[in-house]
Amino acid sequence: MSESAKVDPVSQDVDMTKDEQPVEEFEDEPDREKIKILPQATSEDGTCASFQIAEEDHTLGNALRYMIMKNPDVEFCGYSIPHPSENLLNIRVQTYGNVTAVDVLHKGLQDLMDLCDAVEDKFTQKIREL
Repeated sequence: MSESAKVDPVSQDVDMTKDEQPVEEFEDEPDREKIKILPQATSEDGTCASFQIAEEDHTLGNALRYMIMKNPDVEFCGYSIPHPSENLLNIRVQTYGNVTAVDVLHKGLQDLMDLCDAVEDKFTQKIREL
């Protein structure tokens, strides 16, 4: 093989124009769920449950854990990222028994969306005042 025929694999251009779908478009797939309840880590009465949220990381995990822990019915809430190369978020919710973990997760998500909307409104208002 001649010197000019050798190819450096590190500097070789790679064609990225193939029909590859971006990861974000999985939400259009009806067979993929954004949030799964992990049945092996859920109590029979529903007061304790673990959930797996697809395509999320510490950004949502920490904010959601904070919002859920503000709920007085919650005994424990924690989250983990199972592996850095997987874009999955596992979150565990345990309640004192007055409400289910699913209800607490739903309320936490709604409260977080409301907070984000309020911050965005305040930000937009201040920008207009400039």
